[in-house]
Amino acid sequence: MLYDMTVPAYKHGLSALSAQLDKALAWGADNGIGELQLVVARLAPNMFPLAAQVRFSCLQAIQPPTRLGATGAPALTDDATDFAGLQAQIAATLTWLDTVDPAAFDADPDRAVSFDLPNGMVFDMTVRTYVRDWAQPQFYFHVVAAYSILRHIGIPLGKADYVGYMFAYLRPGTAPAA
Repeated sequence: MLYDMTVPAYKHGLSALSAQLDKALAWGADNGIGELQLVVARLAPNMFPLAAQVRFSCLQAIQPPTRLGATGAPALTDDATDFAGLQAQIAATLTWLDTVDPAAFDADPDRAVSFDLPNGMVFDMTVRTYVRDWAQPQFYFHVVAAYSILRHIGIPLGKADYVGYMFAYLRPGTAPAA
């Protein structure tokens, strides 16, 4: 159950982010805004830029499976400096997520898991509370931050660009007329 709430969601979110980056790159070319300007864009001076938000989105999809026993994760230690690098990080993460064994998540949702942050804080939780209270919110925070940076710059993105995977579930005949 926890696997079904995480890995497929990470794949949806990262695939949507990849498509948003494609739109951003095309929009930038049409509007005279270079890749570097887009990669370093941020919402506020004290927030991380787009490149870091993309890397963090990938890392937040990698950390839960690795904390719960998955191996072989890609090492994403540096922010990408161009869109090819951003897309490579997403592609590597998506490819790796396809290898994650659901049993690592669902074997014992009440087992203990702990993790520490670079500032020295340490958290002790169960797998269930870790997924609910840390893993999912952290992933969505960074995916939304990247989306928001792109919107802030002026890239014409909408909700369908964020949750486009939902159209697979759309009941026929219920979409608004164009």
